[in-house]
Amino acid sequence: MSTVADKYAEFQNLDTEVLALSVDTIYVHSVWNETELSKIIPGGIPFPMLTDIAGRIGTEYGVFEEDNGVDLRGTFIVDPEGVVQGYEVLTAPVGRNIDEIIRLVQAFQHVKSSKEKEVIPSGWRPGMATLKPGMALIGKVWEIWKPSR
Repeated sequence: MSTVADKYAEFQNLDTEVLALSVDTIYVHSVWNETELSKIIPGGIPFPMLTDIAGRIGTEYGVFEEDNGVDLRGTFIVDPEGVVQGYEVLTAPVGRNIDEIIRLVQAFQHVKSSKEKEVIPSGWRPGMATLKPGMALIGKVWEIWKPSR
């Protein structure tokens, strides 16, 4: 959570909204933010921390563990039309890679801005080559895409 907060300005620059959600109450979120998170991130978490006490939203997204009453760590990239474009679900012992989430947002935005005429190869970063799907690309990906470019 603190790493997302630390990179929040990058998400804002991408015109992206960040929301946090857990089964904890708003009171637990408030205490956590005041007693711990604000010591890591000056001013605390700058985005909304929402509550899903009954696990309804977590159930809809497939991350609610009913037996334990918790939501797994899920990251969902949702486009402006409300369509989930990508997601990652992790168990509690492993944290997210925020730089990868930012890269994915950039990639999805690039595809959308190209009106889906370009696709993004593995490991792509802004400024790197993209691919234009079609018959002309068949058998020639190797000429265009090199992971080091």
